[in-house]
Amino acid sequence: MGPILVTGATGTVGGSVVRQLSAAGVEVRALTRDPSRAVLPAGVEVVAGSFAEPSSLLPALRGVSRVHLVSTDGDGPEIMDVLVRAGVERVTHLGHDDPSRSDDDPFESWHRRYRKAVEASGLAWTHLFPGEFMANTREWIGSVRAESVVRAPFGDWATALVHEDDIAAIVVKALLEDGHAGRTYRPTGPEPVVRRDAARLIGEAVGRPVRFEELTPDQAREHWRGVYPPEVVEWFLELGGQSDGMGWVSPDVPQVLGRPGRTYARWTRDHAAEFA
Repeated sequence: MGPILVTGATGTVGGSVVRQLSAAGVEVRALTRDPSRAVLPAGVEVVAGSFAEPSSLLPALRGVSRVHLVSTDGDGPEIMDVLVRAGVERVTHLGHDDPSRSDDDPFESWHRRYRKAVEASGLAWTHLFPGEFMANTREWIGSVRAESVVRAPFGDWATALVHEDDIAAIVVKALLEDGHAGRTYRPTGPEPVVRRDAARLIGEAVGRPVRFEELTPDQAREHWRGVYPPEVVEWFLELGGQSDGMGWVSPDVPQVLGRPGRTYARWTRDHAAEFA
């Protein structure tokens, strides 16, 4: 099989994919823009490359037949062409897809072009379009440490936050096992989590009360300025204004992994030291 190339290897999900593959004894090659800053398990080969320059991926693809791909900067069709020419046979694709949004939406249309390029490549592909990451709540670390407070809009917003390790576990299954080609998975956590309750659970994990301070949409725009691209901020605010249905729970994690997904309470315990 040769090494598996993991792109986005220092990211939230990519890093977990690298760790899980490495723990399974698989040869892993990790792609990152700056190898000197990568902190990855011993034995993982770290290589430089950027989607913004698809030709830079060729050295990393030598001897590789399976790739974990993340939708990021760069042109989808050109990147897929590089993978095909390099002899890649199987790809897992971590991206985004919201069927309720139109192709006129810049954020959504870019992801859809990427998805269509993956599907048109002729490779054995598996899409993963997860719900909101539990790890996104790391943005609260500073205020929890300094003030024991979480500041966010839409305190009653419920969404089935998903653990990055569960997303990565599905990626690993699709890379190593047959039966996942042509499938689209939309993993979520096992239960809806209300924003106010998320603050409470962080408090329980760190051993002191953490209060929730609700921001108005305008305050949230200012709060997120420079943290997320403007189109992503507006998408967040639009989602928050449509609370009905945000608690939808996907069956994909238990069906693919054969176990329940990890809860947000567990995630807060696993990451308590970061907030303490």
